[in-house]
Amino acid sequence: MKIVCEKDKILKALNSVIKAVASKTTMPILEGILIQTNDNEIKFTTYDLEIGIEYLMEAEIEVQGSTVVNAIMFSEIIRKLPDTQINITLNEKNLLVIECEGSLYKLATMNPEEFPELPKISVENSIQIEQNTLKSMIRKTIFAVSIEENRPIFTGCLFQTIENKLNVVAVDGFRLAWNSTILKEKTNDFSAVIPGKTLNEVNKIILDSFDTIKIGVSKNQALFEMDNCKVVTRLLDGEFLNYSNVIPQNWETRIRTNKNNLQDCFERISLISASTTEKEKKYPVKVLIDIGKVTISCTNQTGDAKEELYVSTEGKNLEAGFNPKYFLDALKVIDDEEVFVDFGSNISPCIIRPIDNEDYTYMILPIRLKE
Repeated sequence: MKIVCEKDKILKALNSVIKAVASKTTMPILEGILIQTNDNEIKFTTYDLEIGIEYLMEAEIEVQGSTVVNAIMFSEIIRKLPDTQINITLNEKNLLVIECEGSLYKLATMNPEEFPELPKISVENSIQIEQNTLKSMIRKTIFAVSIEENRPIFTGCLFQTIENKLNVVAVDGFRLAWNSTILKEKTNDFSAVIPGKTLNEVNKIILDSFDTIKIGVSKNQALFEMDNCKVVTRLLDGEFLNYSNVIPQNWETRIRTNKNNLQDCFERISLISASTTEKEKKYPVKVLIDIGKVTISCTNQTGDAKEELYVSTEGKNLEAGFNPKYFLDALKVIDDEEVFVDFGSNISPCIIRPIDNEDYTYMILPIRLKE
């Protein structure tokens, strides 16, 4: 095998596949990257038995071949080489020789025949969506997936199509994020829960462009296909929350406010809420709504803080406690200038949604305040 390629192109390929390399495994082959040539193309493949990524790139192939090399070592060497042409050769001793200007590296390789094949997915349902739309939908929901492994189904996002509308939903037991978009092409109704880890990596690969990406699902696998890249992943098993039944449809108290002003208040109050004296402990903030005004306050061993914001209010006065991080996570991903924040009672969920956009809803459960 003998390859001549530009550093920027191979580095882009490696950055796309590196996240599917197994980090803790008893199988050294899974710590590798499979390199295969075909005519004037190189295919890079990584697979940790849960998520697999393939990336195709054009290059000057002088001798065809295939090999497996440690992915982290290979990518770090490439990353630190000069920004110019790189020669990569598999020599007669099965060492991968990397040459660039005055740099010369030789890496041990593994048998490519031992590298596990990516699952062949028999797609039962699929959708096509613009990459920038998918990127936005992941960004607006992924932060609300659970990091607790005791309920694995909530460590992923629900992808659900109903009447040609795609809903993406994330929930962690304390909050819920829902985003939807109308699909341009007719599709069957289906649902699948895709691991958050996979969606994070897909989000890094896809572009903020109108190019399309195809998402296909089978019974237990999902496939993301772009022009030069393919991602396969297992689906999560279990019953996802019936989210439409838990999002409140009515409110007792509503505020309408500038999104950035509210976000700034919560960011400042979080300086006190995030206690420095007790590791990892987060203190709730008190949200007090009066006519035309919302007051956000917090008191702990570090000190106390109060923020007042003049807003448009409707309904009853209210006092409730919340984790300020949950407010901030939602406000940071809302692009609209103004938001509604709807409350039921001090023990019922709070809803944040844009004023002029019905495609995004975010729900937070309150925290009981100590007397």
